[in-house]
Amino acid sequence: MNYNLYTESPFITQISFHRLIESMEEIALTAIDYRANYAKALLKEIAPLPQLKSGVTDLSFIKENEVLVKNLLVDLFPTALTNNEIKAVTIPFQNLMFNYSERFKKIIKNAGGAFDMTIRDFDADQYYIMSCILILNVYYKQRFEVTKPLFYDIPDENGISKHYRILYNADFIEVIPTKNAIALTTEDIDLLMDNYSNISLWKEKFPIESWILKGFGIVTLFDATIESAISNLKSNLLKNEENQHDSNPKFEKIFRSIFKIADLQVGVILYNEEENKFSKPPYSNNEIGSFILLEKEDIDCEKALLSCSIDTILNQKKPFAISNVKRFAEIPGNEKLGRHLLKQNIQSCILAPVVKDDKLLGIIELVSSSARSLNTVNATNLDLVLPYVVDTLERYNRDIENQIEAVIQREYTAIHSSVYWKFKKEVQKYLKSNNKNKDYIFKEIVFKEVYPLYGQIDIKGSSEHRNETVKDDLKNQLEALITIVDNLTAQSDLPLLEQRKFEMQSYFNDLKQELKADTEQQIQAYILKEIHPILTNSKINEENQKRIANYFSELDSKTALFYHSRKNFDNAMSIINKKMASILDKEQIQAQKIFPHYFERFKTDGVEHNLYIGASIAPMQKFDLMYLSNLRLWQLQTLCKMELEHHRLKSVLPYELDVTSLILVFSSPISVRFRMDEKRFDVDGTYNARYEVVKKRIDKANIKGTQERITQKEKITIVYSHDYEEKEYLKYIKFLQFKKILEPTIEQFDVQELQGVSGLKALRIKVCNSDMPDDKYSYQELLEELN
Repeated sequence: MNYNLYTESPFITQISFHRLIESMEEIALTAIDYRANYAKALLKEIAPLPQLKSGVTDLSFIKENEVLVKNLLVDLFPTALTNNEIKAVTIPFQNLMFNYSERFKKIIKNAGGAFDMTIRDFDADQYYIMSCILILNVYYKQRFEVTKPLFYDIPDENGISKHYRILYNADFIEVIPTKNAIALTTEDIDLLMDNYSNISLWKEKFPIESWILKGFGIVTLFDATIESAISNLKSNLLKNEENQHDSNPKFEKIFRSIFKIADLQVGVILYNEEENKFSKPPYSNNEIGSFILLEKEDIDCEKALLSCSIDTILNQKKPFAISNVKRFAEIPGNEKLGRHLLKQNIQSCILAPVVKDDKLLGIIELVSSSARSLNTVNATNLDLVLPYVVDTLERYNRDIENQIEAVIQREYTAIHSSVYWKFKKEVQKYLKSNNKNKDYIFKEIVFKEVYPLYGQIDIKGSSEHRNETVKDDLKNQLEALITIVDNLTAQSDLPLLEQRKFEMQSYFNDLKQELKADTEQQIQAYILKEIHPILTNSKINEENQKRIANYFSELDSKTALFYHSRKNFDNAMSIINKKMASILDKEQIQAQKIFPHYFERFKTDGVEHNLYIGASIAPMQKFDLMYLSNLRLWQLQTLCKMELEHHRLKSVLPYELDVTSLILVFSSPISVRFRMDEKRFDVDGTYNARYEVVKKRIDKANIKGTQERITQKEKITIVYSHDYEEKEYLKYIKFLQFKKILEPTIEQFDVQELQGVSGLKALRIKVCNSDMPDDKYSYQELLEELN
């Protein structure tokens, strides 16, 4: 055992029994014969050893005179209580002990020879400060009280950690200043009182070894295993999710202390009342497992206990204990659950419901590899811990609900973080009002004098591509069916087959024309009602059965149609949209650092984005038009990055799709209002509506006097109204040309008049992609990322 845990101390320690010897000397002078005679005999025996009174610094001296010391301490350590009390002589806060009671000796022996007696969560600084407080209380007669309980954590013979609370008796201790001791004033003591954690100050006022600690203390331990384990459990359960990474090992250690079972393991499952399912905790990162679910994420309640009745848990809401799983498994109806547990070497277990207000929150699972270790008797120990588990599961459920709400708000509504403050302010007014339960009229959320920025990267000719892929799949399916019907006709003389072949050929010929709105639905209904019944109900030879089986294997499970060309198109479209959106989202994080602004994006046949910047969105910051210019340059650079990313994707996609990019410049400030019915922002007022009209129609516009669209593949089109806007964007273009992001040629033209809008002009410039690196995506990786 290490007796010197701390190298620095304000004390020079002298183990002395002077106060006890002085007490004996007084007893020797009394008239009580048996007490006086005993005291005289003991004093005579210790007379040759004056060190016992003057002070001992070497513990070996105590060991050499162990019997004499024990006799001297007999009044403080009664023999009749030695097997009950956990008691020893010590110097407070130090790892120095002797004259152990028999029960204390047994505890140390069971802990193992290598075990070191250290106070839980107690370090060198705390030791030094507590020693100084002892000086203040004993010598300066202060009343500094540190009520934090101190514990020893000592394992028993089975390795189960037991927790013992420490109580010190310092009646036999005297503190004496040396010449190096500093005499403290009232001001010094007040200063120390206000600076408990300032170790430097304590060492300044109580220099190392400046005081003599003379005497001895008595330490008494109380077994507080259950109380301490519950406290530890409560502390662990109160930790936030980020600090729960090592929670299960700690839980198991705590529960082992409470149940005194060395191999006890703990699992938890949550109850989903809406779906009537048990599931793993979503916050556990698989560190808190489940012995019922094993590898499954969730399971229907009726199947959870594998045909065994769960009425005790679900309806009666009482613990379900199995003390002997082997014997349990032999009872009819329990076989599946029994085998499930035995496969995990579980010989006894307790499944306890966690209930709040008669509502089941989940189940805590306690299991052991020893039969009879867990049973209905020690299941009552759960009464001590379940209240904390209940509060924790309820808190976790509430946190999960809050996270769900936050994700819904982030992903499914238009309340962006930049404008969240204004919504919050309005809700706070509502919560403070006295008519929350009445028809409270929420104030409309309006941001005035904001500058809009609009941009898009659009899939070129997406509707035409989509129609062509639909036609390809329908043609291929009809060709396959015509081939099958031809073969069926060869082995049968049913005139209906010829009729069906004729009808399918007619549909096939129709597909050579432009696809009509309902053509796909007509062909789908015809195939399902007229053709598939023939394929499934006719007497068909083995060769045709194989053809039909191959045909059905090609069908999409949802539509019962071929889905090959359309799938390639859909995958290509989804991958492009996902990549474009991810670049925009990533770049938007940096854009917010320019100046807080409202941002939203939409995935359609491409990706559109709206930005609004102005003083009303961030009133706590000073707005300047410089930030608008910065944001415009950011928008142009971001579209360039998106164009380059598409160029990388293009060669590996299963369906070739081009994109066009467009920026709409609008320099007049507008107002935007949150539309409560649509749950989104929109421009406010008739004048501002012009901006929305241009936004909706501009990408389909042509160059004035031509049939050429203003947007082209691999080029960015910038639409504007005023000459100063043109000059501004030409500066940005020149800068990006210098960086070899944009090509040298700039096209300038007028835009055809739109309904109610005229005078628009445009710049168009190609993005450089000739010097791009050769690294390309893998289509399979892109698919996995998409799914």
